[in-house]
Amino acid sequence: MSHNLSIIADNFARVRERINQAATRGGRSAQDIQLVAVTKYVDCEAARDTVQAGCHDLGESRPQELWRKAADLTGSAVRWHLIGHLQRNKVRRTLPLITLLQSGDSLRLLEEVNREGQLIGMRVPVLLEINISGDQTKHGFAPHEIEPLLPQIAQLECVAVRGLMAMAGLEGDLADARREFRAVRLLRDRLRAASPPNVELDELSMGMSGDFEVAIEEGATMVRVGSALFEGLS
Repeated sequence: MSHNLSIIADNFARVRERINQAATRGGRSAQDIQLVAVTKYVDCEAARDTVQAGCHDLGESRPQELWRKAADLTGSAVRWHLIGHLQRNKVRRTLPLITLLQSGDSLRLLEEVNREGQLIGMRVPVLLEINISGDQTKHGFAPHEIEPLLPQIAQLECVAVRGLMAMAGLEGDLADARREFRAVRLLRDRLRAASPPNVELDELSMGMSGDFEVAIEEGATMVRVGSALFEGLS
């Protein structure tokens, strides 16, 4: 085992234990929490080591970087997640590579995803991104926008809505993050009670390295962890 693979494997085990403890505190099973390793700050070799360490869900923020790493890791058992903004002119090249588009952040993007999905015969799993902090620099739907749009989104035959995604505000502390994650869960619960039949809202992707335990305690089913998995790499 290479030095960096050993470090990543140890970090992965520690993060999984933290997920287990947070799930227990929230009265849930760790088996219900999916870990997505965010590889945007590491090279292809570290991404490959992450898969070898046992984490097969990898997330990238930039489509071009996802394309590059997906090409380099061809043949590996990777499930790619795009977690950052997807420009509409990059939809065509990105969709065939991903397992989940976590950043469904506008109706215009979803309509483009639907058009491309029809062309390639693919129903694209998507999370609707909620800008829960109201940060003007972030993408995503405002919480009040989603409910009136759901019937329209539900008519996009090649968009398979699976849940919501959100990140806590950059300026807040863990208490602020907890409030925001709770607000996303409550929004999801309210929407699910009245959502169209073909819109599923089971997934909640919330939490990163600094706050994923709080996110799990508040109902996250998926966490996006980067630095905690890769600290100590040479």
